[in-house]
Amino acid sequence: MTLRVAVSGASGYAGGEVLRLLSSHPEVEIGSITAHSNAGQKLGGLQPHLHALADRVLEPTEVEVLRGHDVVFLALPHGASADIAAELSDDTLVIDAGADHRLESTPMWEKFYGSPHAGTWPYGLPELPGRREKLVGARRIAVPGCYPTGSLLGLAPGFDAGVLEAEDVVIVAASGTSGAGKSLKPHLIGSEAMGNMSPYGVGGVHRHTPEIIQGLSWAAGEEVSLSFTPTLAPMPRGILTTATAKFKRGVSVPEIRAAWDKAYRDEQFVHLLPEGQWPSTKSVLGSNHVVMQLAVDESSGRVVVVVAVDNLTKGTAGGAIQSMNVALGYPEGTGLTAQGVAP
Repeated sequence: MTLRVAVSGASGYAGGEVLRLLSSHPEVEIGSITAHSNAGQKLGGLQPHLHALADRVLEPTEVEVLRGHDVVFLALPHGASADIAAELSDDTLVIDAGADHRLESTPMWEKFYGSPHAGTWPYGLPELPGRREKLVGARRIAVPGCYPTGSLLGLAPGFDAGVLEAEDVVIVAASGTSGAGKSLKPHLIGSEAMGNMSPYGVGGVHRHTPEIIQGLSWAAGEEVSLSFTPTLAPMPRGILTTATAKFKRGVSVPEIRAAWDKAYRDEQFVHLLPEGQWPSTKSVLGSNHVVMQLAVDESSGRVVVVVAVDNLTKGTAGGAIQSMNVALGYPEGTGLTAQGVAP
């Protein structure tokens, strides 16, 4: 059966990426395409790379427009998804690419987002231990944030295998400017961003911090303490994450590497590179693939994992479609077989 799929927020980066990938999905018919302030405009004027959909006119992001579809993707700012999702049928698969339904903790949501908590949906990161089975048959899915995608995939195998300490985890990640969305912001204009790197959300205040803690704590079976620092890199898309954690006493270097090898040897999209080869963001550009490498710093007693992910593909839209495939029983890679682009 062909799925009729609606995409909201289609004029933004995340919505546009969802449409790009859905256009290659053999089981999908693209139904309503919606936006807010850009409603009434043709998609081609806002997403000129989507040639097959260029003449489609954006409809308003309203419940009546989204009803009647088999699947609805909500690529909206945080706080905008919950009310719409609540009005859609329980038979409709609703996939929220925003933050509204990612966190289990109401206090953490209120602290970092400053609004009422909308509840928790199954978490759309199939490779994270214990998550894939929760997606099967789901009708509501919360897509992870882009920073958590790389951070969780980087360290979860070590916590799941019991080789890492839960205290003193440190993650520093550099993201391309598309991670901030399409709205005009002075620090993202070319003259500010080109040839420049800068930190932001420093000191544990970035909104993805509780989400990373939540996912690592799931894997560890106990609360993980985290210092997370995001930085802005002068590139349009991609995230390079450097994640470090202490390894437990008595654990050998071969045991450490074996934990990551075991976790990802059968995964289609997550790859532990051969020893000596290090990740680069360009190698995963436009793809749903994640590449990583690890090193054991015995002098400091820490494992260092470096992860490259495309923030718009695996970090948002690709992860959303992969989760849709799991939920509906399609092969997980359907519509997501593209390799990276080089040079």
